[in-house]
Amino acid sequence: MLADKPPRFSRLHILVYIVAGVVLYLTPFTLEKLDAALWNTAGFPSSTGDAAEVGLQQQFSWDQVPPSYKLNWKDCYPGRQCARLIVPLNHYEPEGDIAVIALVRKPADTPPDSEDYRGPVLLNPGGPGESGVDMVVARGDAFSGILGPQFDIVGFDPRGVGRSTPRAIFFDTDAERSLWAGSDRRVQNTSAQVTERWARAKVEGQLAKEHDETGYLRHINTDQTARDMLHIVRAHGKEKLQYWGFSYGSILGATFASIFPDNVGRVIIDGVVDAENYFATLWSNNLMDTDKSLQSFFDSCSNAGPERCPFYAPTPGDVARNLTKILNSIHKAPMPVRTESSYGLLDYNKLKSAIFNSLYNPYAAFPRLAQGLADLVAGNATALYKMEEEPVFQCACGISPDKILDIDEGGAAIRCNDGKSISGSLESTVDHYNMMTKESQWGENWVVTRIACTAWPDFPKTHFQGPFLGNTSHPVLLIGNTADPVTPLWAAKKMSRGFKDSVVLTQDSPGHCSIAAPSVCTQKYIREYFLNGTLPKAGTVCPVDEEIFSSARSSIYESSQARLTEGLSELDNGILQSIRSISLSYSIPAGPLAVPW
Repeated sequence: MLADKPPRFSRLHILVYIVAGVVLYLTPFTLEKLDAALWNTAGFPSSTGDAAEVGLQQQFSWDQVPPSYKLNWKDCYPGRQCARLIVPLNHYEPEGDIAVIALVRKPADTPPDSEDYRGPVLLNPGGPGESGVDMVVARGDAFSGILGPQFDIVGFDPRGVGRSTPRAIFFDTDAERSLWAGSDRRVQNTSAQVTERWARAKVEGQLAKEHDETGYLRHINTDQTARDMLHIVRAHGKEKLQYWGFSYGSILGATFASIFPDNVGRVIIDGVVDAENYFATLWSNNLMDTDKSLQSFFDSCSNAGPERCPFYAPTPGDVARNLTKILNSIHKAPMPVRTESSYGLLDYNKLKSAIFNSLYNPYAAFPRLAQGLADLVAGNATALYKMEEEPVFQCACGISPDKILDIDEGGAAIRCNDGKSISGSLESTVDHYNMMTKESQWGENWVVTRIACTAWPDFPKTHFQGPFLGNTSHPVLLIGNTADPVTPLWAAKKMSRGFKDSVVLTQDSPGHCSIAAPSVCTQKYIREYFLNGTLPKAGTVCPVDEEIFSSARSSIYESSQARLTEGLSELDNGILQSIRSISLSYSIPAGPLAVPW
């Protein structure tokens, strides 16, 4: 058995490892250097004072952090501390095998012994399968600027994901994974490709089963992760959770609040998913507002004028028609591209994916999209291709230590374990595809998520799957955008009904989750909620503080910023700069319910 397949550990085993000073989990591994484009490819200022760029460029080996039943924080990335916490692999059998959760924190500036210290706030970026460690390493300073210096900003990799172990892995080598992924084609509006994707799911389900030699895989789910969070809270010496969860993180937060209503200190769920639909493995009502988000591109580009929006047309309808022409053209004739680091085709799949993904973080992505579309009209497909560009695979034997963050099997494990078992027949898959594509032009981009679960191993579904309700010890705050592409505002209002005295805060913006757009109004409500427990009045709607294309040129950016910050208090200006640094950071969402950060 390869070393990186999840082994079975007893508590006696792990104690022996700790005493011997041996790392629990195999080979040393490092935080992969993320492409510099992640932080500033849109041409916007990176966050002032954030340790992100420095921290990601200086490698740190997690083998320096022994797993422990206590939170033994150790300096790791610049301005950050790391720990690895032992939890039960199965919380329903707490004396059995163990899992290890990787955590990182941006420590509070306020000393822990001060009466002003407020303890840890846990973040989850969604996915499922996204790394909370990465989020806090990269954006911990910005989140601290929003919430205040009294809080530790804590991120963790959920079980099965990233640096936490056991890690969900279905391939023996990086090469196998890369070759398999490279042969995949996104579902298009053709029955042949739906059939192909269904058949691929059969292969992937079999691989998952074959690599589950120790029986760990069934425990990679939201129920167990919610219980991990309570362990994390108690390891801090606390009983009440403080949490801000995005997208799929709303599922995790709602699950925690339903199982442990008396342990809710402050819980924000932001970009809210309909939990009943998610656990039914339907994934059928996420796209209700996707066209609203795309319409915001048409509106903002037309309103910005030709100097600020390169794809400008006199009316929003003209912008929409021009985009349709481009899509039809690429559908007929894909364009070859050679970039500095890779090569390939800008075809219909890649173009439509670039458009869809840009809807997640419009303030960062729409200017790039507009420039790319204008370039494409002129015969150059490079910019659009690079919006979806994947790093060229470098062949190496086994599982490369610095490639663990490229492993996305954890997300599939969480989704498919969480949801009810679904029919594996081709007929039912085609029926679901037809239903989704009939209801939304983006259905073909979305159905792959569900298809992946059609051949999942047949594990018992005994974990918590609802009901999602509770008289929580402190009211939950839910946040939704008016034009969120994958978590419609409707879902936040529905989920709110299950939690006594909870409030929905609406942000009047496109994009996925509140951090997709700069709104001092929204972030001040969030800050006050964590600090004082106060909630906005029911029906509160927060505006955003600048236009999407206002930062398209540096001179325009500087003048707009000067006008914007006039009259702002020092606190409000700090909040604005912090949320801007997040909302203007371009990245491809790593999962269907992940927030780009």
